[in-house]
Amino acid sequence: MTDAHKTAAETALRTTGGAPPDDVDKAPIPLLEPREGIPPVVATDEALAEVVAAFAAGTGPVAVDAERASGYRYGQRAYLVQMRREGAGTALIDPVGCPDLSALGEVLSDTEWILHAATQDLPCLREIGMVPSRIFDTELAGRLAGFPRVGLGAMVESVLGYALEKGHSAVDWSTRPLPEPWLRYAALDVELLVDLRDALEKELDRQGKLEWAREEFDAIASAPPAPPRKDPWRRTSGMHKVRRRRQMAAVRELWTARDKVAQRRDVSPGKVLSDSAIIEASLALPAHVNALTALPGFGHRMGRRQLEQWQAAVDRAKALSEAELPQPGQPLQGPPPPRSWADKDPAAAARLSAARAAVSELAERLNMPQENLITPDTVRRVCWEPPGDRSGAAVAEALASYGARRWQIEQVTPLLSAALTDTPAKS
Repeated sequence: MTDAHKTAAETALRTTGGAPPDDVDKAPIPLLEPREGIPPVVATDEALAEVVAAFAAGTGPVAVDAERASGYRYGQRAYLVQMRREGAGTALIDPVGCPDLSALGEVLSDTEWILHAATQDLPCLREIGMVPSRIFDTELAGRLAGFPRVGLGAMVESVLGYALEKGHSAVDWSTRPLPEPWLRYAALDVELLVDLRDALEKELDRQGKLEWAREEFDAIASAPPAPPRKDPWRRTSGMHKVRRRRQMAAVRELWTARDKVAQRRDVSPGKVLSDSAIIEASLALPAHVNALTALPGFGHRMGRRQLEQWQAAVDRAKALSEAELPQPGQPLQGPPPPRSWADKDPAAAARLSAARAAVSELAERLNMPQENLITPDTVRRVCWEPPGDRSGAAVAEALASYGARRWQIEQVTPLLSAALTDTPAKS
C-alpha cells in the first residue's frame, strides 16, 4: 500500500466533505477588498512596461486569471487578465488596449504560474503571447486531493476559510469601461491564489500525491494547442432529432452562415440565431421565406434581409446532389460506444466491466474522481483492443501510448492487467 493509499483511507481526512481545516473558523470570512485596493486597469504600452518591470522584479510564483465574454462575443478571447506576485502586487491588464503581452510572458517564462482550471484559460492566454512553462492548477489539485467541490470560491472557503464574491463571473467582460465592482471581483480572484496553492501543495504532500499532481501539471503545460474541431456543426444542440441527410446538410449550411455573421459582427453565434431555430428550419426544409417565418425562432422581429439569408442557406442544402450530402455520423475514432459491446464482442464487454469496477474501487480508496485516476476513454481502448500477452509491461506500454502519465500507469496497470487476464480473449 502506497502512502497515498494509507492517507486516503484515514477517517480524519481534511478534504472529506469539503470541511475547512481545524484552524479555520466554521463561518467563512467575507473577502471584500483587495489588500492594496483595486489597481488601475493597464491599457497602454507605457503602463504595461511598468507592470512587466514590476513582475520581473517580483518573487515566487505568479497567480494568473483571465476573463472572457462567453455568450456575448465571438470566440474565447481574453478581455481582462489578472495577475498577482509577491513584490509586484496585483495587476489588471486590458488585452484590448494591450493585445500583445509576450513581453510579460517572457519575463515570467521560468516562473511557476498558478491558475484555477488552467485548461480553460491557457488557450486565450496563448493568443496574447502568454505561455507558461510550469503551472500549478488549483482546481486539478483539489480534484486529486479529494475535494468534492473544486470551484475557486468553494476551494478558497474550504481550504482558507474566506468567502469570495460570486456575482460577476458570467458578465460581459468586453464592456468598456469595466465597472468598479467587476474590477474588484477580478482582483479578488487572484488575491488568494498563492495562499491556496501553498495549502494545496501541503495537502497533496500529506496524502502522498504531490508528485502525481506535478506530472499532471507538466502534461497540461506541455500540451500543444487543440486542433480545430472537425465538423463543429454536428454539435448543434438538438442534432439528435435530425435523421435525414438533407436535413443534416441544412444544419451544416445554416450553422456555417450563422458562424460567418457572428464572426463578422463579433457576437456570440447564439445571439445571431439559436440552435433550436437551426434545428426547426432543418427539419421543416421550408419552401420559401413565408414558410420559414412561421417556424419557431424566425418570428416577426427578424428583418426580411435576415430571413432571406437563412432561407438561402436552406435552399443551398436542398440543391445539393446526393453525393454532396453529409454522412449520418462521423467516422468512429477508437472503440464503438460501450452499450454495443455486448452484441459486438461479449468478451470485450466482460473485460470493460471488470476494469471499470476495479478502477472505481481504487479511485474511491484514493479519494479522487475516476476520470483523474485514468480517463474512461483510455480504459475503453485498452479493453477493446488489449495487448497480445496481457502482461503488466504490455499494458503499461499501451497506457503510455494513449497518453497516461507515469503515476497513472503505476496505479492502474495491475488492475487492468488482471481484468484483461481474467476475462476471455477477443475471438
